[in-house]
Amino acid sequence: MKRAITQFNTPVLRQKGERIAAVTPEVRKLVDDMLETMHEARGIGLAAQQVGLARQLCIVEVPTEMDQDEAGHRLNPDLAMPMVVMNPEILSVSDRNWDYEEGCLSFPEITGRIRRPWGIRLRYLALDGQTREIDAQGLVARALQHEIDHLNGVLFIDRMSNVRRVSLSGKLKRLSRQTEAGG
Repeated sequence: MKRAITQFNTPVLRQKGERIAAVTPEVRKLVDDMLETMHEARGIGLAAQQVGLARQLCIVEVPTEMDQDEAGHRLNPDLAMPMVVMNPEILSVSDRNWDYEEGCLSFPEITGRIRRPWGIRLRYLALDGQTREIDAQGLVARALQHEIDHLNGVLFIDRMSNVRRVSLSGKLKRLSRQTEAGG
């Protein structure tokens, strides 16, 4: 079932998510709903807060053609998509950082260049109930970091430069008014 995506200035977006104790039928249903919602919105990631629930659960699905280096080789060939990530913990980050234009389904029509580590090592609970550790790089690592920020109440606008945030202030105010008006 497609769910409504929460928009900027909705309080749940600033809430740290509760840990997932076990993979229950309710969690599986939430994952299915989130995947449908993300696909409908044409996103590559979605956090539970973005569908109104403060839980430590996000999904990431980076298309193969977006997970390649300049020579056309897959950056993360061992990572199956979509990824369902619960209770994530970033264990380490690469020394290499990169800037990239990010967007967010909770901030329609707003983008900004964000600097993030190129690679991460991540521990998380998978949908099969197993704890996993993976290495991710490039856009997959970026999408995971973006969604994990959501799980901790951090928004991508918080990572923008002050100059960019000021330049977006009118759009953010308009989006905030739309949220308060209910749509």
